[in-house]
Amino acid sequence: MIAATMMAASVSAQNTAITSSKAGDNWYFGINAGVTTKTKESFKDAGDGFFKSIAPTFGVRLGKNLTTVFGLAADADVYFKSNDKFYGGSKTFIEDLNVNLLGTFNLSNLFAGYQGEPRAFELIALGGFGWEHAFDHLSKTNGLNSKIALDFAFNLGADKAWQFYIEPALTYNLHSWSEGVDAAVAYAILGVNEPGFMYDINKSVFSLKAGLNYKFGNSNGSHNFKKEQLRDQAEIDGLNAKINELRADVNAKDGQLSAKDQQIADLKAKLAACESRPTAAVVEKKVETTLQPIVIFRQGKSTIEPAQYASIEMIAKYMKNHPEANLKVQGYASPEGSAELNQKLSEQRAEVVKNALIKKYKIAASRITTEGLGATDKLSDEIDFNRVAMFIDTTKQ
Repeated sequence: MIAATMMAASVSAQNTAITSSKAGDNWYFGINAGVTTKTKESFKDAGDGFFKSIAPTFGVRLGKNLTTVFGLAADADVYFKSNDKFYGGSKTFIEDLNVNLLGTFNLSNLFAGYQGEPRAFELIALGGFGWEHAFDHLSKTNGLNSKIALDFAFNLGADKAWQFYIEPALTYNLHSWSEGVDAAVAYAILGVNEPGFMYDINKSVFSLKAGLNYKFGNSNGSHNFKKEQLRDQAEIDGLNAKINELRADVNAKDGQLSAKDQQIADLKAKLAACESRPTAAVVEKKVETTLQPIVIFRQGKSTIEPAQYASIEMIAKYMKNHPEANLKVQGYASPEGSAELNQKLSEQRAEVVKNALIKKYKIAASRITTEGLGATDKLSDEIDFNRVAMFIDTTKQ
């Protein structure tokens, strides 16, 4: 009932959502050692009261934190020989053995909430029931016992995988002292006639121990609980709006690309018409030094589109038909953007066309020069037709 109450309280106390954990997560193992003594004298003049029956103790603990507040732990404590002579002492080095199943309650997280990782210092309460076996000569008792404790815990290391704690604890015998003892002896010593169920401070021991726990690694990549990264509805709505805005922008760009594709198709048709004319006739009728084929580029690009190689191939054919001709490639940019960027872009366009003539069509580099003329809107009323590379036969100047 206590465990169920504390679990409900731990759920209501969580101000931070925690990532889900697997069955193998949040386990820990530890060892502890210290001293123990009876809280009160067994009976008058027994000589085994507080500080009079001090004995060393050693324990191990295996536990699992089920939430940031509540957990379970299996605890085993071994009590070694003391100077208690009432029951005649133990035949073995071990005087008493306790095994308990404890509920653990992280009071720091319960009342202050979990911050995403353990605090440097935490206060943890423990309580539960178990089994005791005493090795003394008279009783050799086996019976139910109960343990309550408080851990002053310090979480160590960058990952807080280690936990050092100081633990004061009380362990009660919940069975009658007369169990396993001759009835006459029990009556003479304890004043009881029959075995009975007892929960008495006189039947408890106090222990003070120091312990060290190691928390095993979890599936979340740490040794402890982690916070869940939550988003509120307003943030989600904002992200959806941004996604819709980007989709609309993509659709608009698709429309622009479709328009450019149509322009390219028109230019291809004009190029096909030019190619159908006799080459000789074109040369004879030319009265200007500028050759007709041009190479059109996309906005902000200096990459030759596949469709534009038809114009370059015509120029290469012209150069081969006129081995005496020398060629200047002039690059242009449309007026968008800065003058410095457009100047650089026009130079790059002239150079990339020159390299195509040299590498793809084997025109001698010595016959070709380049010139970047920056931005212009004079070549055509259509802005896209100003992003070009043009050819001039310099031998006709």
